[in-house]
Amino acid sequence: MNREDFPMLDNNIIYFDNGATTWKPKEVLDAITSYYTKFTANAHRGDYNISLLVDEAYENTRDLIKEFINAKSRKEIVFTSGTTDSLNTIANGYFKNKLVAGDEIVITYAEHASNVLPWFKLAKTNNVKIVFCPLDENYSVTLENLKKVITPRTRLISLAHITNVIGDIRPIKEITEFAHQNNILVCVDGAQSVPHIKTDVQDLDVDFLAFSGHKMMGPTGIGVLYAKENLMEEIDPVNLGGGMNETFDTVDEVYLKPIPTRLEAGTPNIEGVVGLGAAIRYLQKIGLDKIHEHELELRSYMISKLSEIDFITIYNKNSNSGIISFNVSDVFPQDVSVYLNKYHVCVRAGNHCAKLLKNEINEKNTIRISFYVYNTKEEIDRVVDLLKDKNRIINEMI
Repeated sequence: MNREDFPMLDNNIIYFDNGATTWKPKEVLDAITSYYTKFTANAHRGDYNISLLVDEAYENTRDLIKEFINAKSRKEIVFTSGTTDSLNTIANGYFKNKLVAGDEIVITYAEHASNVLPWFKLAKTNNVKIVFCPLDENYSVTLENLKKVITPRTRLISLAHITNVIGDIRPIKEITEFAHQNNILVCVDGAQSVPHIKTDVQDLDVDFLAFSGHKMMGPTGIGVLYAKENLMEEIDPVNLGGGMNETFDTVDEVYLKPIPTRLEAGTPNIEGVVGLGAAIRYLQKIGLDKIHEHELELRSYMISKLSEIDFITIYNKNSNSGIISFNVSDVFPQDVSVYLNKYHVCVRAGNHCAKLLKNEINEKNTIRISFYVYNTKEEIDRVVDLLKDKNRIINEMI
């Protein structure tokens, strides 16, 4: 699917690590080059033509994201450096000022570090309690299991929409409906979902959403924080500086700009915003439904092939995203990754920043394959052929 659009494919590499970052199509590269060669200037700073062009491109991307996730208002869209920055801003700019001792935050053992460590920090600073929702036999979240851990002190449920190791799609809409009936806010880590499935924040009714540009064909160093407008108004800026203030004269006379600008201090990542806009337009041309369908077809094909190899254990056979996590028995996952690299195959091995997941699957490290639009069944055949002989893997790694 659209393989001719990706220059990285000219390097004869099979890239199965799209959960970590994605390759960039020519349209994104061209948009970035255009900014640096045709209208390089700062944003929201100048009254000359090329600076106004920057302002237009920057704010057009904000409007594009608003439509992409179906936010109600452009005020609900703030640019950050990525999902991690967004989640930390939510934790430190909003919940740090709202939670009191004894309040509870619900997460799971399958969350990425970025959706764990900010809440762990609040557990220390605000003396709040972290509660883990139990996972089912497929390591997935169910509403029924979630209800078991909800108490009158639950203030927040923070979950990945799609987890980065198991790849399960959580029932966010149902969870949000239940949460709001109990006056609980919902924060969603969308790093692995927004690039792959349609995300409608109004339909899901989530309170906060965080995602990254580089996982959806955009540049690194750019991300998005979405919050409902009334909640966004209550986020205290984590960073203070140029661009986000109206004026300041004394300690007691500091006036900040309205949202979303007051949450974007300093010179923004203009290249990132321009590139993210191009990436979203590219994804819209293909269609997220087609992307998800393609990934599921690849997943089903590879699961069937790997299932025929008796020394391979698959941990998420029943997930419904383009992520497959597995191990080769008696072979360290990183050794498998290094072995595949000899044949120009890129996969991820390790704990994938989900270090608590070992409490559920009883494995500290796994091999992860994650698909995107440019991957093919022919690439899968090549990788399966490399994996089907365990002695070859072991011998080549000695």
